[in-house]
Amino acid sequence: MGATAGPVWGRREQQDFRSRVRGTLLGVAVGDALGAPVDGMSVAAIREAHGAEGLVDMVPAYGRRGAVTHHTQLTLFSVDGLIRAQVRRDTGAWHPPTDLHRAYLRWATTQRDWGPDERRKEDGWLAREEWLYARRDPARALLVGLGDDTMGTPDAPKNPGEAGPEAAARSAPFGLLVGWEPQLVAQLAVECAAQTHGHPVACLAAVAYAVTVHALARGENLDAAVQQTLALLATRPGHQPVSDALQQALGAVRQGIPTPERVSGLIGAGTAEGVVSAAVYCTLVGQDVRRSLCLSVNHDGPSAATGALTGGLLGALHGETALPPAWLAELEGRPTILELADDFAMEMTQGPALHSPAASSPAWLARYPRGA
Repeated sequence: MGATAGPVWGRREQQDFRSRVRGTLLGVAVGDALGAPVDGMSVAAIREAHGAEGLVDMVPAYGRRGAVTHHTQLTLFSVDGLIRAQVRRDTGAWHPPTDLHRAYLRWATTQRDWGPDERRKEDGWLAREEWLYARRDPARALLVGLGDDTMGTPDAPKNPGEAGPEAAARSAPFGLLVGWEPQLVAQLAVECAAQTHGHPVACLAAVAYAVTVHALARGENLDAAVQQTLALLATRPGHQPVSDALQQALGAVRQGIPTPERVSGLIGAGTAEGVVSAAVYCTLVGQDVRRSLCLSVNHDGPSAATGALTGGLLGALHGETALPPAWLAELEGRPTILELADDFAMEMTQGPALHSPAASSPAWLARYPRGA
């Protein structure tokens, strides 16, 4: 896989990009944490537990307020893998799906081990963050797909019948590769989805989400971003279910006041295309960021995934300062998320000053080793 030359980065462009990177990663985490306590509950059960308006604030999950799930964990390892791919490029090796797969295997280790193994120097800093060694109900397809070292590919995918939203929910960072052309972002999303979710709907929903984030991170509004995504999807075999779902989201905007029932209708059986569709809808119709996020978790479907996908769109669209500060204040892992976001922004805008085939920052290579 190749990439285009990156944009010319002035100071203002760097600051805007960093805000969108931070916003995207924090948005994924905030939406994930908001939805986690009601994940899989019916609308009736949510209202019974939290009142007639449903869930309108952070409540405890996994023993604390602001706890994130595997969606956030894997999104962070997606970022780690992308940075490692850039660093390893100095060696002449350039195959980002392989670096992403290695990153996902490091996540899989966190789901088996009690804590970091300091002897594994090639793990880099993210895999040594102790809070990530928490098992937060990961989908079986993730554990099976990453249960051995064999990498699923589009030609030989792991779990070819699995159409869940988990692959899409970790794909926001691909959209932050703003120096890449959308077709390359789409290809990376497909190749990485196939590592755990081989059903065409899951792979193409990951494409739709990553390409939409990509357009937002480049400064488009959401309507324009979705139209660009639909045009790109139309070139790919098997796109119709995902394209239809996005069209349904756009159509639902014109159908009146947003309701949990309308979101549940878009989500349908909870497969990837429906969840991405619902996230687009919630982002489009919410009167503000907080209401969009609340709408995205009060329904009959997978609330954590829908919240994470919605939060990623909102963060890419508006930047970090649009996210509710009180929710950020209690978000699990916020220092790690910010540190990783800033590393990613620095790598993408100033990578040549950090490493090259001739000379590199020892501190950067300790954080993002060129090896495994």
